[in-house]
Order: sequence, then structure tokens, then C-alpha cells
Amino acid sequence: MIHILQGVDIVPVSKMKSIMLARPEFASEIFTDRERQYCFSMPDPYVHLAGRFAAKEACLKALGTGLSGSGIDGALREIEVAPERSGRPALSLSGWTEKIGRRRKVYQYTVSISHAGDFAIASVILAAEKPDPASR
Repeated sequence: MIHILQGVDIVPVSKMKSIMLARPEFASEIFTDRERQYCFSMPDPYVHLAGRFAAKEACLKALGTGLSGSGIDGALREIEVAPERSGRPALSLSGWTEKIGRRRKVYQYTVSISHAGDFAIASVILAAEKPDPASR
């Protein structure tokens, strides 16, 4: 049986931009090399950075931890949002976040990112095996 886990997050692009301008090292603390390379190749990198940040936080929410459970250090870099050949964003997890996904028996990760005005929003849907009630 399938178990659906979902998370959503919204980030003001102007807030992402002000944080990045005040603390440029923030980019390497939160985003992977591939994410930074992609975002900074765009005319407005802050829109894409905000979308990826929203996707990372939405993923943590779908995994059931959120930022409060994992802290900002490390976990956000373990979630990578990279474009597929078609341009569609795809999630890949490593480290602690991948371990949580395995524990939750997640077998499919889906992400959607949208931008409008000063906001970037992301929705993450995870498909997992239904937990066995006897194991609770």
C-alpha cells in the first residue's frame, strides 16, 4: 500500500537576496556546488536560490523533520535540487536525509518549484510504503 508524504514551503526572493548579499558564505553552507553553479548561471540567481531553499525545506517537512528536527547545519546540503535534461527539477538525498528517507520507506521523490512576483514556492511529494501498524 502507498503512503503519501507532502511538504510545502514559500520563500520571499528579496529575503534570500538580502541574506546572500549580507553573508555570501551562506550559499556554500546551504547549496551544493551543482546548485550554486546552476543558480549563478541564471540572469537572476536569487529566484532560483529561493526556489531551491523552499524545495529543501519542503522536503524536510515531507520527511517529517522540518528544520527544527535537523537543524540548518548540514541537512540542507544533503538535499540537492538539480535540473533533469528536460529542465524539470529533481531531488536527490544523501547522508542523514537519505537515511531518514530509507527509514520512512520512501521510493519516489517529486518536487515542483514555481516563482511569482517576490515569492518562490516548492511542493515536495514523497511516495513511501505504507507503515506496518504492528511496528508502531
